Amino acid sequence: MITEAIRADVPPRAGVRPPGRWRRWLLASAVVVLLAEMAVAMITTAVEQTPTIDEPVYAGAAVFSLEHHSLRYNPEHPPLGKLIIATGLAFTGAHVDAGFTGDQTQLGRHLLYESGQDPGRLLLAARLPVIVLTLLFGLVVFAFARDLAGPAGGVVALALYALSPDIIAHGSLATLDVPMAGFLVTSAWLLWRARRRPVLYLPLAGLALGAAVATKMSALAAVPVVLLLTVLSAWRATGPHRTVRRLGTGVAAALGVGLLAVAVVWISYLAVDPRLRWVAPPGLPPVEGLRALAGLLPLPEPYLGGMRVQFGFEDQVWTTFLFGEPHVGALWYYLPAALLVKTPLGALALWAAGAVTMVVVPRLRPAAPYVLVPAAVLLAAAMTGSRDLGVRYAIFVPMFLAVAAAGVVTVRRRWAHGLVAGLVALVAVSSLRTFPYYLPYSNEAFGGPARTHRQLHDSNVDWGQDLGRLADRLRQRYPGERAWLVYKGSGVPSFYGIQAADPLAVPPESVHGLLVVSDSALAKADDRLAALIRTSTPIDEVGHSITILRRPVTGS
Repeated sequence: MITEAIRADVPPRAGVRPPGRWRRWLLASAVVVLLAEMAVAMITTAVEQTPTIDEPVYAGAAVFSLEHHSLRYNPEHPPLGKLIIATGLAFTGAHVDAGFTGDQTQLGRHLLYESGQDPGRLLLAARLPVIVLTLLFGLVVFAFARDLAGPAGGVVALALYALSPDIIAHGSLATLDVPMAGFLVTSAWLLWRARRRPVLYLPLAGLALGAAVATKMSALAAVPVVLLLTVLSAWRATGPHRTVRRLGTGVAAALGVGLLAVAVVWISYLAVDPRLRWVAPPGLPPVEGLRALAGLLPLPEPYLGGMRVQFGFEDQVWTTFLFGEPHVGALWYYLPAALLVKTPLGALALWAAGAVTMVVVPRLRPAAPYVLVPAAVLLAAAMTGSRDLGVRYAIFVPMFLAVAAAGVVTVRRRWAHGLVAGLVALVAVSSLRTFPYYLPYSNEAFGGPARTHRQLHDSNVDWGQDLGRLADRLRQRYPGERAWLVYKGSGVPSFYGIQAADPLAVPPESVHGLLVVSDSALAKADDRLAALIRTSTPIDEVGHSITILRRPVTGS
């Protein structure tokens, strides 16, 4: 005892840091390394990829709304995500005339290719704010997991987040999926913290929820869950009072969080147009049945009109492609199946183990409603949609389940930490091997990125991102050869020097030379295109998203 007391009074030797400080430095270094790796991956991807299908629409609407204070374009999505994108475009001098009369697709094409600006520079400027936000959400995932499972758990969660090919792919694009999902994860984390400090964290949770709803309307499915979690957090924070008082406090807290969320939505619209000038586009579907209840929401008229646009999309019959087969109409199991294909095997194992651990381990069980329930409810809502176009509709799953996976480090078994480290290493290897082709990633069980197009289509594989790479490939390997192009995307091939004709606009016997087909078009080829492909020989591929075939002169 005397010896221990003496040692406690002796200051550390010069140049020798206490163990706690070394651990903090090690933890900070791990966080910096993981986020730096993610930043390099996303910026490289952003620089090398040409526009995906949705990006020009958001960029064009962002510039037009910022410059002319108009809600005219892209009404189906609230303005906050586009305002975030606009923070990058504001420094480029991008301009669109107030009198532009085209639709939103034409607006995006005009901004990128007809305004005199460099489209690569504009696109990178639009993507950078989303990249920064994605990195910040990585810190939220780390902090959430650290609160639940300590520093080691935080590092595990951040590693799964930062190495996720899907998060890297969509976090490097000027789109709305990652911002919306990240705001929801942030709201859940703040509600978890509100169990101890409700006065500080409940208002912040309301702001985060409002930011999600003001970014993309699919976040509305999370509102009831967040409000119930608010009641739960307030109940926990109230202490040992009578049930009626605790319940009343929780309901009041939920009302406050809801009002803050609504305020954020209103502010995002007023920031674009203080007078909320908006004319409903023609052809909006009638609002009947349960949909009529949407009109009771205390949200701006343009938001409610945008919901009607979304209802119109949901009423359409979309085609999809899963496991090599095209389907007409939605498949309820599409998103779980697509996640199975596009998630690293190590992450799948850790997700499953983490979910079980959160339910079984007593110290983690209180966090399950904050981590597992939002992910499950949002996934169930997304599975009911009519558009099976990619895992981006469920990009919140790898975020929430990365936090859940952190719980595995709390298992007190000698083999547990080694197993976690090995699985994280497998994720790292799988993710780094796909660099820089993150959009078409699939795990090794499904053949890797080169074979993803045989399982899935659209934003899972080919979203039009490789037009620039195609131009380089044609110029380097096939100079002067006649090319025919079936391209699914928003880019303008001629801008990149691709001189190609449409093979579907001429008789089949006229098509000879190089037949270049986007894999999304290949997946759902009609009879005529399928015949051209069947009588051609695959010779090359670009970015795991575009197939190059050679068609003989005598083919038909």
